[in-house]
Formats: sequence, C-alpha cells, structure tokens
Amino acid sequence: MQKIANIVVDCADPRLLAHFWSDVLGYPRLEYPEEMRRELLASGLTEDDLLARVVAEDPTGEGPRFYFQRVPEAKLGKNRVHVDVRSVPGRRAEPHEVDAEVERITALGATVLRKADDAWGPYTEYFYVLADPEGNEFCVC
Repeated sequence: MQKIANIVVDCADPRLLAHFWSDVLGYPRLEYPEEMRRELLASGLTEDDLLARVVAEDPTGEGPRFYFQRVPEAKLGKNRVHVDVRSVPGRRAEPHEVDAEVERITALGATVLRKADDAWGPYTEYFYVLADPEGNEFCVC
C-alpha cells in the first residue's frame, strides 16, 4: 500500500508557512542541521536557495509532512484541496473546543473567513474556514 510522502504547498515564503503550520500542528520548527546547511552551501546553493524549500514534519512520523516550496506566482482563487485540522484528537469536539482552537490558531497568524453551523442530513457540522498567512484555506472542525 502506498502512503502520502508530502502535502506540497506552493507559496511565496516557505519558512513563514512551515513555522506557522508547525505551530498549528504542534510540530517543532525545523531548520537545516548545521552540517547539512554547510554541505548545501558548499554545493553551490545560496542562503536564498535554502529558504526556497522548507518542511513542517511530525517528529513521530505519524502526522502529515508538509513541504513548502517557493513559486513566483501568487495564489489565485480558492484551493482545490484543503486541510482539516481536528480541534480535539480522537473524538468529536464540542463547539466551545472548536472555538478555542480557532482562537489559538488565529493568534498564530490565521484569518477567519467564515464560521459554519451547517446540517448535512441528520448531522450538524460545526467548523470554521480559515486562511493561513498566505491565504490558503483550511478548516478547523
């Protein structure tokens, strides 16, 4: 069975988004280890090159790995794929728990786009649609 290697995000500032998503997901903020950094610079890459690709990675290997790469063009329109962030692991969250997680994430730099309290058949969906610092939409549910 194949597994997803990375969730790749095109962006203007990979380090900013990698740090934002690391904070959202509780991952450590990663930097190149000094030995690797020296090796990459010795190979002809520049400091700017090192900032063009940055990851946010779960140290346990269980959560998704995000790979942020710099691209020249700006984001236009709505995402075709987005991430849903669970506010409480392992169970359905209460509305006040979702609200608290949204408050935590907006303090990190996200913007609330809308709050939803929708019914889907017999199920009530309570979630928020947010945008990361570069405008990529995601949900907190």
